Amino acid sequence: MTTNQPLQKADSAPVAAETPWWKGAAIYQIYPRSFADSNGDGIGDLAGITARLGYVADLGVDAIWLSPFYPSPMDDFGYDIADYCEVDPIFGSLSDFDALVARAHELGLKVTTDLVFAHTSDRHAWFAESRASRDNDRADWYVWADARPDGSPPTNWQSVFGGPAWTWDARRGQYYMHNFLASQPQLNVHNRAVQDALLGVVRFWLDRGVDGFRIDAINFSMHDPMLRDNPPAPPSNKVRTRPFDFQQKIHNQSHPDIPLFLERIRALTDEYPGRFTVAEVGGDEAEREMKSFTAAANGG
Repeated sequence: MTTNQPLQKADSAPVAAETPWWKGAAIYQIYPRSFADSNGDGIGDLAGITARLGYVADLGVDAIWLSPFYPSPMDDFGYDIADYCEVDPIFGSLSDFDALVARAHELGLKVTTDLVFAHTSDRHAWFAESRASRDNDRADWYVWADARPDGSPPTNWQSVFGGPAWTWDARRGQYYMHNFLASQPQLNVHNRAVQDALLGVVRFWLDRGVDGFRIDAINFSMHDPMLRDNPPAPPSNKVRTRPFDFQQKIHNQSHPDIPLFLERIRALTDEYPGRFTVAEVGGDEAEREMKSFTAAANGG
């Protein structure tokens, strides 16, 4: 983390630096769909949240965390994003979002939002272009690979939600990777152009006044480009309920270059004073990965 240097008064007496707002903060999660419905259609929305922010502030919390509200087919409750820089019409509009941020700030609440950088929805325009051919401008924005000689998937990697982490696409004549649902194709975050696009998303929301982000499933954001099979998991007394549980997940996720991308995110957020990011890191090696992702040299 950046070291806060003591401030100096005119008489040179040291003054303690202000503690960042997020240290020790209580952050209240809001799932927009079920929190508050402002128009009677049975679905919670941003205007409903705004109307009840006074109640949230009265709880004594410091910030709110909004689960995804972006356009989405909702195959994974909004974590399958079809457009990073819009609001799904069921939740309102960008104007509604701006009003929410303004009201939260009036009440002294910070606003953090969810961002998903490991994958998009298969309805995203980026994926529609990527799957159209092998030589378009976004052909390498997702993880594509040829079949093995027998037509089977390129690796033995398994999806978190069950079944292979690969789905055949007849148009490209290749498999695309997905660590989660087949409708959540894996972004190729090794690609600098993809990183640039995702950083553009971060800047878009920072410019709208967002105070921070929760980055979903960050350790799933990069794969092994050599497409090596995962080794089997060692014997264990743990109950295994999915094929995913029978492997050591060392090649389909947790690539050592992830911290380099985190450095870029950190450099961007540092352009906006007082901003905060936190990431979801789960799995068998979560503690080791969290230490790596937050090491000083990696911008943590």
